[in-house]
Amino acid sequence: MEQQQGYKMQKILIAGGGTGGHIFPALAIAKALQKKVATSLLFVGAKGKMEMEKIPQAGYKIIGIDIAGFNRTNLIKNITLPFKLIKSFWQVNKIFNSYKPDAVIGVGGYSTYPVLRTAQRKGIPTFIHESNSLPGKSNLLLGKRATYIFVAFDGMEKYFPLNKIIFSGNPVRDDIIKNQVSKQDALAYFQLLAYRPTVLVLGGSLGAKSINQSIAKNIDLFIQKNVQLIWQTGKHNDQEYKKYFINNQLFSIHPFIEKMDMAYAAADVVVSRAGAMSVSELCIVKKPVIFVPYPYAAEDHQTINAAYLVQKNAAQLIKDAEAENKLVPAILNLLENVELQKELSKNIASMAHVHAADLIADKILEIIK
Repeated sequence: MEQQQGYKMQKILIAGGGTGGHIFPALAIAKALQKKVATSLLFVGAKGKMEMEKIPQAGYKIIGIDIAGFNRTNLIKNITLPFKLIKSFWQVNKIFNSYKPDAVIGVGGYSTYPVLRTAQRKGIPTFIHESNSLPGKSNLLLGKRATYIFVAFDGMEKYFPLNKIIFSGNPVRDDIIKNQVSKQDALAYFQLLAYRPTVLVLGGSLGAKSINQSIAKNIDLFIQKNVQLIWQTGKHNDQEYKKYFINNQLFSIHPFIEKMDMAYAAADVVVSRAGAMSVSELCIVKKPVIFVPYPYAAEDHQTINAAYLVQKNAAQLIKDAEAENKLVPAILNLLENVELQKELSKNIASMAHVHAADLIADKILEIIK
């Protein structure tokens, strides 16, 4: 896309991280802004979190601040939280005095709050991207004074001022949006056969215990049905499940799948957690999916994400506690029901938002140009 004329160099600060569900939208928004106007971009994240590695890998500068969230499992660790918050505001003020941003974008995560609150106090336009159906606490606190709040689910007026909400969807990686890989090539990449039904099993980078155990328990059933698996076990579990791969061409087992475009292209049916970015990617790739939401996500937001699609007959849902007994029968039933696959694919495709990053960038530039 050509850069628009008449813009000055814009200095934009992007804050947040902690998970891929925050980091990947932030990177997509950054790239969309750079396509449209000469832009100086600076990221702020929480020290020790994923963004401190992923953002520099993508070619951007990031500054880490000392901030942490409330620890629900070990309350004693919260003693230092007020001191960290005070220190983070001091660090953020120093960043603002040096960088002098024209706008600040928050994508969720610990570092969002002190950065956007400082910007709001200084009268700098602030923009929030809320990827989930249930907002994080930082975004809830910041929403009333934000310029715009970009959302991916209906009904967000329960949490934010209606006049500030823009329905944008979640920005998704270009390699997913522009995926031109054929199913045949994708299956060959995973060394699988073209004429067998194929299930993609995902549990996030750390794996999903309930999903993994359900699949492992029913390996013989998959073999009997000639069902192929592309199975992401999680980086801590791959050796435990590698034994199923030995001398068996039905399984392609990985601790982590780098080439998700290949994985999506190969799959007939997908099993996945229900993080916001997984949901958004699956809408774009139009695959029939069975969600097994992670039940310990904050405020159980993954279940809410999945239920949103289930209500529109765009996905199926198996509770984590029921996965061991119900997941594999649901997978096999869906593989045998081609009409249901088509219906789920059609309905989930209607919920895709391919141009989310561009829409967000345009709305931000309208305010600060």
